[in-house]
Amino acid sequence: PMLARFGAIRLLQIGMAMTALGFAGIGFGWWPLAVVGAVVLGFGYGTNSPAGSQTLSRTAPPAHRVLIFSLKQAGVPLGATLSGLIIAPLADRLGLEAAVALAVGISLLAILAVQPSRRLLDEDRVATGRLDWMRALVSWRIALNAVALLRDHPALPMLTGLGVAFALVQACLTAFLVTYVVTQHGFTLVEGGLVAAVLQGSNLVARISLGWVADRTGNSMRHLSVQALVAAAALVALALYVPDSAGDPVLYALVALAGFTGISWNGIHLAEVARLAPQGRISDVTSAAALFGFFGSVMGPLAFAFLVALTGSYALVYCLAAAPLALMGLLCLRVKS
Repeated sequence: PMLARFGAIRLLQIGMAMTALGFAGIGFGWWPLAVVGAVVLGFGYGTNSPAGSQTLSRTAPPAHRVLIFSLKQAGVPLGATLSGLIIAPLADRLGLEAAVALAVGISLLAILAVQPSRRLLDEDRVATGRLDWMRALVSWRIALNAVALLRDHPALPMLTGLGVAFALVQACLTAFLVTYVVTQHGFTLVEGGLVAAVLQGSNLVARISLGWVADRTGNSMRHLSVQALVAAAALVALALYVPDSAGDPVLYALVALAGFTGISWNGIHLAEVARLAPQGRISDVTSAAALFGFFGSVMGPLAFAFLVALTGSYALVYCLAAAPLALMGLLCLRVKS
């Protein structure tokens, strides 16, 4: 509802403003305000997928659609890398307040940077009344209708399920891989940081290169299915492999393969969801698919931590996490998109 009322670019600006407010709340150092700030930050982040998908689906050339979606998603690991290189050292040297001030400043600069393009890119917005979108924003019926749109194309439910499986694996890899190599293989924290860098570096390269490949093959569903099977195999191999030392090249190769295939799926997936969505409902379908994806991102690490505590084995639980991805990959191979 907000997307139709304000347009995609304005909604992204609103999201960035909420991000700035969220950072400011966290920066005060008072935990109740930090909790509120985290919630506001989450709302701000939630505008990204539907607004971005609507804009790119209208403006990206069809022959390069998947690559352009993937380039947009490549900003996620790039931003995480830059924040680690800039924000973290700044917080260490000058304190949390300085780091938060920089984050707020970057958010505000982003709002200003897109303003010149706003009128052109938001020309499809619908000027509804203020109360219309506010009511819709808190309406469960509107949310359920968006979820129901996933049934409008026979491939969308399977594509959404594949996204949930990918999101689960991605969350478990990024959240626990360093802990796994440190506690189970005796790596130091610095060596664990190198493992994380290899994971994210391969992810960044893959988001761009695999987006290009998906455009060239012309079948994103089949591409994602094969990628899911390779990612599941890489995760199982990584879980079962016992390195000789912290410098074992086989381990780093497996980490790179897991990052290349297991956490680089987002752009291709978003582009295919947008392509299959009913005309004029791209943002609704993208939001619904993202809702299920976030469920996998949240519940996956919780289930992972519980099962590790229950079994005492990271390797076993990583293999279990790979199973839904392999299953969805096999099922989606049979789907015609």
